[in-house]
Parts: sequence; C-alpha cells; structure tokens
Amino acid sequence: MPDNISPIRASTQQFTEVEDIAQDMALFTDGSCAMIISVAAVNFGLLSEKEQDAIIYAYAGLLNSLSFPIQVLIRTQHKDVTAYLKTLEDGEKNQKNPKLAANMHSYRLFVAATVKEKDVLDKKFYITIPFSYLELGTSASLLLGGGKKGLPFPKSYIFERALAVLTPKKDHILRLLARIGLQAKQLTGEQIARLLFEIYNQGAPTITAEDLQKAMHT
Repeated sequence: MPDNISPIRASTQQFTEVEDIAQDMALFTDGSCAMIISVAAVNFGLLSEKEQDAIIYAYAGLLNSLSFPIQVLIRTQHKDVTAYLKTLEDGEKNQKNPKLAANMHSYRLFVAATVKEKDVLDKKFYITIPFSYLELGTSASLLLGGGKKGLPFPKSYIFERALAVLTPKKDHILRLLARIGLQAKQLTGEQIARLLFEIYNQGAPTITAEDLQKAMHT
C-alpha cells in the first residue's frame, strides 16, 4: 500500500499572488499594486444611432488620451433572481387588492418562465490601473544579488509610492468616464477583497466582511 499522501496546502495569497489589500489597493507579492474602478453599464442597444456614435467617439478619445496602461475586465455571471422572486411572492401574499395581486402573480410567473427558458446574465465592468514594482526603483536586495523572494521594499513605502502614482491616474480616468456619461467609482479595500473572493470561489455563498479578512490572510 502506498504511503498516505499529504495534501498540498496553499494559502489564498500564494494562489492569487495577492500579498495584502490596504488603502483601497491590492498589493501583489512582487511589490506591484493596482487600483480598480467599477464602471456602470449602459444599454447601448436602446440608444439612438447619434447617441451610440457619440459614446464610441468619446470612448476612443478616452483611450487615445491615456499615457499609461490599463486593463478592462468584463465579468459575466448568471443572474440569480431567487431573492427577487421571493420578494414578488411576499408582495403578492400581502397585497389586499385582488386585481393587483393577480397582476403580481402573472408577472412573477413570467419572470420565472423567462429565467428558466433563457440565460439571464449580469455583466459588470472594471478598469484596473497597475503600478509596477519597477517604479519603486532598485532595492538593496536586488543590488546584493537578490534571489530572495519577498517584497522589495517595506509595505508602507510601497503603498505610499503606489498611492502617489495611481491617484492622479485614477482621477483622470474618472473625469473622462464622467464626460462619456458613465458612472464610475473606485473600489474600496473590502470591495476588492470581495471581488477576488467571488472570482476564485465561484458558486460559494455570500461571505461576510469579517470572513473576507480571514480569507485574505490564510
């Protein structure tokens, strides 16, 4: 009989290469950082041709104005309407007007049938602004022959430098998105942690803020 094989145990940070999340930024194991902006979607198909052209030209202008790299992430998930259907059902039961209750019942059945027959997708859009560890300069460990793993500088210094570099870039992108008419905001540290958790734990139940902190440090 073969010996018992010990399972390979890897931490969340090793798997995702995320060292820490602080000051509304993600810090990676090589010393690089990133800010993430969430951008609200628009129903492009409902716009007139003139409005569509205006958004396309404005978006092209945004890209042409950038002097730094960005990453655009489009996250598509199946929409879970269970809670919405339960709200409709509760409203139907509490509705004292028989006609309104019947209308709510018909609408609830329509939504349930639509979800069953078609994939209802939820799309979320993000813009990531990266900060490279090369922008930190050369650390003493690299000068001395640095094959040693770990952050090239103390976390406090990395966050300070990354914040100084990324903040004006973030503000620039937010201004340009506002000109297009798109609502955008920077993700907080907790929102970044939740996004990463959901990406790497698809199908998992909703996690609390306390559990998020534990997950990112185990």
